[in-house]
This record gives sequence, C-alpha cells and structure tokens, in this order.
Amino acid sequence: QVQLVESGGGLAQPGGSLRLSCAASGFTFSSYGMSWARQVPGKGLEWVSGIYSDGKNTYYADSVKGRFTLSRENAKNTVYLQMNSLKPKDTALYYCTKATHAQLVAYDYWGQGTQVTVSS
Repeated sequence: QVQLVESGGGLAQPGGSLRLSCAASGFTFSSYGMSWARQVPGKGLEWVSGIYSDGKNTYYADSVKGRFTLSRENAKNTVYLQMNSLKPKDTALYYCTKATHAQLVAYDYWGQGTQVTVSS
C-alpha cells in the first residue's frame, strides 16, 4: 500500500532553516508528481510547493517563493523541502502528498504530517 512518511519537522528560530523529508513506498515513485501542503489549526489547507515526477519542474506558493526549495531523489523514493529564512507564519503541520499523475493535477495520498514551529 502507498505510504508517505514525513520527517524533519521541529522548532526553529525566525530566520533559521529546517529540511523536511518525505519517504515514499508502495508505488512507482519516479512516475508521480509530489507536493507539500501545510495547515494551521482552524485554517484551511495551503499548498506550498510541488515537483513533477522527473524533478525538472518545481512550483511554489508566493508565500514561500525564494525561501523554500523542493527537490527529489527518485533513486531513494524521497522528496525534500529545504526551508530557509523561516518566519513565524510558517508554523504549521506540513503534509507530503502524492499526485495522481506525473504532473501536479490532483492528489490521492497524504502523509501523517510533521509539525514545524517557528518561534524565538
């Protein structure tokens, strides 16, 4: 079965960095786009960043553009979200999600989430 396991969350100071990882299994990882989304309690889900199956196209929400970098290692079935210049408003539960196609058309599986807290 499809599994997405996020890791790397934690507490960071404003201006600091964290790297999130998502280890995937149960499907042909190199054939599907992947994304990250985040949610703050009481607020809606916000799409953060996505990457095509071949890793050649990446996309970012305006709120994280220039600060976050998404990458993937298909040989390791893993996608990474490097988060730099973190701000308190980046505090959220971050989810890894699998697209239904090589491109970012829709999503069908989600991980359990990893908490990111940005605070001094």
